[in-house]
Parts: sequence; C-alpha cells; structure tokens
Amino acid sequence: MANSVSIRDLSLSFGAVTVLKDLNLDIHDGEFIVLLGSSGCGKSTLLNCIAGLLEPTEGQIFIKDRNVTWEEPKDRGIGMVFQSYALYPQMSVEKNLSFGLQVAKVPKAEIDKRVARASEILQIGPLLKRKPAELSGGQRQRVAIGRALVRDVDVFLFDEPLSNLDAKLRSELRVEIKRLHQQLKNTMIYVTHDQIEALTLADRIAIMKSGVIQQLDDPIVIYNKPKNLFVAGFIGSPSMNFLSGEIVEEGGRAAFRTHGTSFSLEGYQTSEPLKAGRKVVLGVRPEHIAVDSDIMHSEVHEAIVDIEEPMGADNLLWLNHAGHLMSVRIGGARRYSPGAKVRMAFDMSMASLFDAETEDRI
Repeated sequence: MANSVSIRDLSLSFGAVTVLKDLNLDIHDGEFIVLLGSSGCGKSTLLNCIAGLLEPTEGQIFIKDRNVTWEEPKDRGIGMVFQSYALYPQMSVEKNLSFGLQVAKVPKAEIDKRVARASEILQIGPLLKRKPAELSGGQRQRVAIGRALVRDVDVFLFDEPLSNLDAKLRSELRVEIKRLHQQLKNTMIYVTHDQIEALTLADRIAIMKSGVIQQLDDPIVIYNKPKNLFVAGFIGSPSMNFLSGEIVEEGGRAAFRTHGTSFSLEGYQTSEPLKAGRKVVLGVRPEHIAVDSDIMHSEVHEAIVDIEEPMGADNLLWLNHAGHLMSVRIGGARRYSPGAKVRMAFDMSMASLFDAETEDRI
C-alpha cells in the first residue's frame, strides 16, 4: 500500500526540552489516522511539523514521496482545520472559503466550482452570505472545514476541531467528518485527546506519550489488546480495572493471585509461558466482568456492591473484592443496592496481563 505521509526519525526540541523523540510513522493513502494522547504528549507538535508550522530538530517528512521537510506550508499540498475556527470576521462565508484561492490566483470559474462543491458536501449553501458572527459554533466549524476542502489537496490535518463544541454538536460533527472521509477518500490526520473521537473515526490510532508513539493499530486491537499499561489505562471509559499480584501454579495450571485470592488464567492467550512467581498486573474491562445471571464461567467469586451509577442503557456497578474496587458494566434494567452481595466472574479470554516491571503486555 502506497504511503501518503512518511515521517522518518523525527525529533523536535525546544532548548533542553525534547518534545518528539526519533519518531517514525507511515500513513497510507486515503487513511484516517488519529493522534491520541493527553495534553503535552506531542500530538499537536507532530501535526504542526507535518503542516510546516514547526521545523523539526532532526528527521525528515515526506508527502506523496516528496521531501517537504523544509518547504513552506502553502507548498506542501495540505489543508488544515484548527481548534479555533480562525475565520475572517469581516468576510462572508463565501469570501472565507474563496479568499485563499484568490490569493493563490486560482481562476474565478475554478474558485466558484470548488466553493459550490464544498458548500454542497458540508450543507452550508444557505449560509454563504452570512458572516461568522451570525453562525453557530457547529456552522463555523463546517466553514473552517470547507476552507480546507476548497484547496483540493491530498492530505487534511485536523487539530482538535471539535473541542470547542458542546457534547451534542461534537457527536453530530463527528459523524459528518466520518461521512466526509468516506466520500472524499483523502488522507486525514486528526489530533484529539478524546478517546471516543479516536475510536469512532480512526482507521488506525497512534497513542502518544512524552513524544513517543506507544501503540499504532486498529481501534479494536488497541481496545482489546493494549500493548502496555499506559495504553490500557488511557483507552476506555470507565478505565480498565487493574489488579496487582503474581502468577502462581494451581493444579498444574497458571493462575493469578492477589490479596490471597486466585483467579484461573484459563482462556488467556499469550505467546510466552506464564511462569510462576512473575509479578504482574491483571487488567479487565468493566464489560468483561459478568455478574450473577450473566455468569457463564465456572470460576465464581463473591463481591460487595459499593455504589451504583445508572447510565440509561447501561448500569455501572462498583464492586469491592479482595481489597480492590472494580467497575462492572451491566444492563440498565438491573439494579443493585449498596452493600448487596453479588457473584462475579472474569472473562479471561478478553483480559490483559502486564509485566509489573516493564509494564508491557504479556
């Protein structure tokens, strides 16, 4: 598969502070890739390097096999959508869309054609004569996307474009951006700290921490088979449950022991032997813990309900077991009172084991 963007050994430092470290990344033609991480992880810095807004300390950037490391942003064949809409307040929507093309001396007939196409795709035709002050936040962001769209480029860069919107608008525009990608089939690189955006939009997610990509993979793989403890804790809401303990041997089979309680590891898939005595962290997502009538496993443990959080379609239980407080997701129609005793079982085929020292997945 051909690469649309390739990053080779990229590093960026501000004085003594290193923001990006020896970063390598290949983004395929037509791929929607999300750079995900908390504030300060380097995701927006990486996007700005690709855009040409920041010059890397070391390394090279290729777009469509062309070395653009030292080229101006306007010459890179990219369109960028910022967190702030960055619209010209004195210009109409139509002028905002066409201004960059006029500066680039694109013929008027071509400008009109591109503006009409972007307006149709983003459904902003009725807004063309309005000024930004007359638009809602969602409409302004559509115009900002449209301004990138009219440039007719191969690569679109999005820097947290939905973070200024309320939850409902974010959800609606997220769907529109996904539809836009399916329609255009352009390469899109999208920066966010919102894991829901990442999981729903991405073909692949690059999870970043301290300027390093921790895992680059399909959203389903990242969610179900996180590469390390950081990724496991970062993805998922509520977070994965973590229990610290060690591997023991019981009845000739490997088990996980914590606070005097053992859990069979039967069903856990790994390519390396689970040696007794190894200090590990067991991770189990809330939906992979069965309670009472949902239990289909033979190994059952008792727990006490600490609190209950009704969430409509789902109900979140916080259970106390063996000195650990764990979140469990069950159907919304089932209710439990604090202090109630429940039976629970882990689905080990969906669990994760991490080495306590390296924090890498076993």
